[in-house]
Amino acid sequence: MLKVFKTAALGSAFLLLFNFNSFSQDKPAFWNDIQTIKAYDQIYAPPKNPILFIGSSSIRLWVDFNKAFKDYTVLNRGIGGAVTADVDRYLEDIVFPYHPKQLVIYVGENDLIQAPDGDAVFQDFKKMYTDIRARLPVIPIVYLAIKASPSRAKYLEKGKRANLLVQQFLKGEQNTTFIDVYQPMLDSKGDMQPKLFKEDMLHMNATGYQIWNKLLIPNLLKSKE
Repeated sequence: MLKVFKTAALGSAFLLLFNFNSFSQDKPAFWNDIQTIKAYDQIYAPPKNPILFIGSSSIRLWVDFNKAFKDYTVLNRGIGGAVTADVDRYLEDIVFPYHPKQLVIYVGENDLIQAPDGDAVFQDFKKMYTDIRARLPVIPIVYLAIKASPSRAKYLEKGKRANLLVQQFLKGEQNTTFIDVYQPMLDSKGDMQPKLFKEDMLHMNATGYQIWNKLLIPNLLKSKE
């Protein structure tokens, strides 16, 4: 019976998305994705006061997400392909309605493609951070550094620069944690490790996420906190 209900529910969500598509041609990027999330929330009530994960596909595709964080109340609202400005644009949809008790953010890697330099990536992060703090001034925020992906090797210097600027900025902010996932994903020679990635050499496999889990979990709030 539960399986039938879930099938019907997902069907309803796709039907709603179809209706959204009929008048979304002039909407901003990822508008359809946001409407699908909203439709899903109408069918399955999200948890109250979760640890909320936001950002791009490295969030959305987190391997064994619920299993990895089974001891925590978590919610994944990553958007595949999003840049920092996209996440900022939709804070009213994918952050504030959930009243999160903690935020985990991974975004900025997609920015590297179009951004002129790491400073520009940082400025977009700073704007998003400021917009979040305007509504959520005290909740803990964890920022995961931009990783080194083999398929985007030519953007590494931009990523390293953005990471440095974000890390320096967050040192002066309250209730923030910068987690360096860049260095731990390199080998002993400082080279990238393709074995941590799927065939596209951009998205991580389970081995890559194990590194992230080990670094992140000690910084997550327990349910009672």
